[in-house]
Amino acid sequence: MRLDILGVGFDPITLPDAVTAGMALAGSEGFHYVVTPNPEIVLLADRDEHFRSILYHADLVLADGVGVIHAANILGTPLPGRVTGIDFAAGLMQEMARTGEKKLFLLGAKPGVAAEAGRRLQKTYPGLNVCGTRDGYFKDAESEAVAAQVAQSGADVLFVCLGAPKQEKWLAQYGKACGVHLAAGLGGVLDVFAGNVDRAPAAFQKAGMEWFYRLVKQPSRIGRMAKLPGFLGKAVAARVKRGKS
Repeated sequence: MRLDILGVGFDPITLPDAVTAGMALAGSEGFHYVVTPNPEIVLLADRDEHFRSILYHADLVLADGVGVIHAANILGTPLPGRVTGIDFAAGLMQEMARTGEKKLFLLGAKPGVAAEAGRRLQKTYPGLNVCGTRDGYFKDAESEAVAAQVAQSGADVLFVCLGAPKQEKWLAQYGKACGVHLAAGLGGVLDVFAGNVDRAPAAFQKAGMEWFYRLVKQPSRIGRMAKLPGFLGKAVAARVKRGKS
């Protein structure tokens, strides 16, 4: 049963269980997709009914962002913990490499980034089959051709890294045409996998301070980070309103 966090339902699931569920979806018939909302995405969904519907219909909704965890606690509906998109992707790739059964396609980022990420990932996860890559710099009119390229690769799993809400809306419209069994919208993870962006050290990740590390490295993110207090304020207001009803 999903837990409602300010209008978005999240699966109360741990990282190992999310990876297990993802692998099961990748091995099942039909098309399935995973979303990883953070506070910014939840706020976007509040203003965009179509986007909110896409999140609602996802097969897995993972809490990517410590702010979501804090909001869940404020609302009295705690989640087991944060499940970041990058950790979910890493877990999937580890299992795909171990079994050697599934093929992966990487879509997104600037020209050359996905290809470099693919090369590095195959070294990190020996046995991982990256069957194709494509940058995210394509026009809307090219989307059908991009989906056809993914389908022709024979991929089972697709990582789409176009940024929210574009990646989720693209998946909702073109995901089935890609011929994959599992797709995940993963924001900027390809830049991390390609070595262009450093992820926060483990200590920052464990302390839930990964956002602070990224802010120090990229001060231009201050505008996005400034939305977090308002997000938590909405959670407090919702809890108070619930208590009065």
